[in-house]
Amino acid sequence: MRIEHVAIWCKDLEQMKCFYTHFFNAKSNDKYENSSKGFRSYFMTLADGPRIELMQMDSVLISAADVYPQFTGLAHIAFSVGTEAKVDEMAATFIDHGYEVLDGPRWTGDGYYECVVLDPEWNRVEIVV
Repeated sequence: MRIEHVAIWCKDLEQMKCFYTHFFNAKSNDKYENSSKGFRSYFMTLADGPRIELMQMDSVLISAADVYPQFTGLAHIAFSVGTEAKVDEMAATFIDHGYEVLDGPRWTGDGYYECVVLDPEWNRVEIVV
């Protein structure tokens, strides 16, 4: 058994697509649209691992939650990039592009070398070795 995909509700579908294609080399399918439901989505395919489904629907509420405290539920998505140097490089690239790095790069107590960044819609994304 494996995880096939992870889905993220989006406010700005195109901006999120650009983020995941630019920083993670994800390949996108053509946009799917269901006009009767006001639903649009892209499937982002990574070189390895599960896909990411970016979704937008007119009736989905925008979260008013503060992004800094943690809440129960899905916490983050993590991408393994292979080396400490690549984690450092990506952290610097996120900062250069105006994205907020919340933590790291650093070694964690449970043995990960990681940085944590917020994507354009403030979802937590971990970059790990």
